[in-house]
Amino acid sequence: MCAMVNLAETDDHFRRLSMRFTSVGRGRAEIKMPYQEDLVGNPTTGVLHGGSITALLDTCCGFAAATVLSDIGMAPTIDLRIDYLGRGEPTADIYAKSYVYRLSQSIIFTRGIAYQYPERPLASCVANFVRLEGEDFKAMSKEIREYLDALPEASYQDDLERIRQGPLSDKGER
Repeated sequence: MCAMVNLAETDDHFRRLSMRFTSVGRGRAEIKMPYQEDLVGNPTTGVLHGGSITALLDTCCGFAAATVLSDIGMAPTIDLRIDYLGRGEPTADIYAKSYVYRLSQSIIFTRGIAYQYPERPLASCVANFVRLEGEDFKAMSKEIREYLDALPEASYQDDLERIRQGPLSDKGER
């Protein structure tokens, strides 16, 4: 599990939001996301944007889901429902806790909360993840590799460049 935590914490998404694991175990995860001015949703109040809380909860629940896989694989999100329960305080860090409450043959069911103070949750969520592991994961990985290998190199590089340049305007301009 240590390798999973180290790998996750080097991910661009994880680093951009400055997330850090505070606790991890089989079927559970806890993450801290420090307050960052560039994640503020309303400059008047200084409260973090709801999208950053969504990313925190999805990541935390997804990691809890990944810890119950019995083989190398992945657990992509298929459903995420968040209830925002209150507004946070400006400049305070946000924490998330999540746990797996049901495990079926193909789906991992999780619950999570985001809070600044444990007695006052900011949001609660229910998230479900597809269970991709073992032979299913290997077959899918092989198909993706074959697809990417079949793409003309120029096409793939062009796509990457368009992604780096950002979205088009309404007039089709960058």
